Amino acid sequence: MGRFTDHVCKQCRREGEKLFLKGAKCHTAKCPFTRRSYAPGQHGKPVRVVKVSEFALRLREKQKAKRIFGLTERQFRFYFQRASQIKGVTGQKFLELLERRLDNVVYRMGLARSRKEGRTFVSHGHFMVGADSDHRAINVPSYQVRPGEVVRVREGSHEIFRKIVEELEERPCPSWLQLEPKILEGRVLAVPAREEMEGTIDEQLIVEFYSR
Repeated sequence: MGRFTDHVCKQCRREGEKLFLKGAKCHTAKCPFTRRSYAPGQHGKPVRVVKVSEFALRLREKQKAKRIFGLTERQFRFYFQRASQIKGVTGQKFLELLERRLDNVVYRMGLARSRKEGRTFVSHGHFMVGADSDHRAINVPSYQVRPGEVVRVREGSHEIFRKIVEELEERPCPSWLQLEPKILEGRVLAVPAREEMEGTIDEQLIVEFYSR
């Protein structure tokens, strides 16, 4: 599977805003975007104002969302096609599917510093997912977590995650999720409302991009 293997801070610079792909580093003065907020490359620093077309605006919004969640184009398009088949507002259903990915849920609960780290933890089998007493190991980052399910850190991994939870204790947990830091266990309480999803994304531009 193709993945972006260069410095991820270049993605923030290309989109012209912080995407918070490096966790804690994004909140410090060492963040490359803070020092160089223009696009990377020899033509990145603007010398004149260029009018941006409607297509370019939609494309950039699609690219930004894809990079925030760390997906390939094929995966991203698959989620959009799936959302378009669900009853309701397509853009909102699209973001809902992205938010309910297990790697994103782990990140939003405060069990990972970034979505990329959350994906790595899930792939390495650090989490058990299930309802009530029926839990099983899930190592698929794209697993869709459902309301009522519990995400639990495996016993052998507690030491790693206690340090992360202490480091991220100031980060707010959205109301559709609940974390019990002492037992390293979180519960999905409901489907996220739009105001509780990623707020920097304009999903309507993405809908317009794929509907052109």
